[in-house]
Amino acid sequence: MNLTDEQWAFIEPLIPDNERMPRTTRGRPWRNPREVLDGVLWILRTGAQWQDLPERYPPYQTCHRRFQKWVREGVMENILRALARDLKERGELDVSECFIDGTFVAAKKGALGWERPSGAKARSSWQWQTALVFQSPYASQVLARMK
Repeated sequence: MNLTDEQWAFIEPLIPDNERMPRTTRGRPWRNPREVLDGVLWILRTGAQWQDLPERYPPYQTCHRRFQKWVREGVMENILRALARDLKERGELDVSECFIDGTFVAAKKGALGWERPSGAKARSSWQWQTALVFQSPYASQVLARMK
């Protein structure tokens, strides 16, 4: 599922101008940021590895490099904040009741499968994992604005 024209019209202004055009006349022309973002969103949605990106998207190396660049430069965070702000303004975001899942599975080096971590290695209660989320600087910013 790719971005609709309406969704892209909302996100496109948040992509820096230098992403729409190559910086120099040398090398290959840059791929369309909409196509790259569609590829990145496919990876994030499916949880697949980058090299498993379908051929209908730009090369996985392009999508991965651009994703890393967008994360470093704060572009992805700006997109997420704008989407959350839009949902809240339209009344479609209700954080009065929510659940954050902090579970994880650790992999042992050299193991063929994943193994559940022992209690000595990781705290497993949902209370502990939820408390860790609230210690995040992002969570404190959101909570401060919700007063």
